[in-house]
Amino acid sequence: MRYVTTGDAPAPAGHYSQGVVYRGLVHVSGQLPIDPLTGSVLDGTVAAQVERTLRNVEAVLLEAGSGLEHVVSMTVFVVARDDWAEVNAACEAIFGSHRPARAVIGGALLKPGCRVEITAIGAIPDRP
Repeated sequence: MRYVTTGDAPAPAGHYSQGVVYRGLVHVSGQLPIDPLTGSVLDGTVAAQVERTLRNVEAVLLEAGSGLEHVVSMTVFVVARDDWAEVNAACEAIFGSHRPARAVIGGALLKPGCRVEITAIGAIPDRP
């Protein structure tokens, strides 16, 4: 087991790792729409928050040797069910034709100002 740490994603706010690599998979801890440079929550639309959050997920994946194109599963927590269409459209814009398995959980109690949190599991491609 290997712990993943990168300055390109927000630092953990508790007793957990940004990611853990085990048996060819990287398990990314829940990421929020926080700018890793400022530590501030992105004040914007749900779509903008999804994009920032996925860029944080991506930073952890890249540090582990993976990437968004290797995400096999993710869980999306949203504050309001009404945000579902905007979340879905933002994910489609970022992932394109790649369709990881996904669960969406509405009514989440997140950090103030955050409308979304995303956790993911990505494969680490074999190296030659």
